[in-house]
Amino acid sequence: MISLCLSHEIGRAVAVSFDSADRAVALLCRYVYASAQAANESPRPYFHPLNSLAGDTLTNFRPNDHPWHHGLSLAITQASGWNFWGGPTCRREDGYKWRADHGAQHHVAWRELSAQGASATLAHTVEWRTPKETLFREERDLAIAVDESTRAWSLHWRSALRNVSGRELALGNPHSIGGLAGSHYTGLQFRGARALLDDHLDKTIEITADGGLSGEKTVHGAEGGWMEWHAQTDTTLNRVRLRFANNTGPLRWFVRRNYPLATFPFQSDRDYLLPAGATLALDHTLTFTDL
Repeated sequence: MISLCLSHEIGRAVAVSFDSADRAVALLCRYVYASAQAANESPRPYFHPLNSLAGDTLTNFRPNDHPWHHGLSLAITQASGWNFWGGPTCRREDGYKWRADHGAQHHVAWRELSAQGASATLAHTVEWRTPKETLFREERDLAIAVDESTRAWSLHWRSALRNVSGRELALGNPHSIGGLAGSHYTGLQFRGARALLDDHLDKTIEITADGGLSGEKTVHGAEGGWMEWHAQTDTTLNRVRLRFANNTGPLRWFVRRNYPLATFPFQSDRDYLLPAGATLALDHTLTFTDL
């Protein structure tokens, strides 16, 4: 049984729990819908912790190498000069620098907050704002489903970002804007627990992808409809498979192994131009399976 619990402590949040017949109530995830993080981290709603059914934490929040990585969250590296990713901004003329260019995402209202049986739905409106204006009004739908027969649960993330700025917006990344080939990170971001892909000479701990691809160097930048991490957690030594699937067709995956990171880039080497009034639609599914 899925249950939802609103919390108004540090950062307003929704805790999603799972209750099965043979174990105590286990926290699947916590979704912070009103972030209290610093402005230079581009505060936004995020999932953390996000756990396996076995109770192992799979996400990392504010890691010391990139404190602006917030578990599982939606971020746009740059939108016409505004940083909605967090951290320093990369520009072609002078590289990475800290700049006063950070935007933030603001929870506006819930459209649905429900749980029934082994599923739950969280749907809300989010505005992407700069100190001067609102660039996007987003309708975000998050669906959680547990399947104990396969020892797995899934998170279906759908976002519709409407450009409400009144002008065309250029959405880019350090590759398209800064000239850093391969640095095409943007979109839905999953920052994994640090040891997930530490292979300790075990070849079964690996990254694979659509089309029979294997290994970080091969998968990174390759086009495909899905990517998987075959991983292991600390403390319990449990094995887990994380599957990242884009439901609208192939995309060019961004993946890092030594600081586990996966993103669903909606653009890569060229800016994505979003006309005034147009909508950027994202549709992804993440599945976490205990092995």
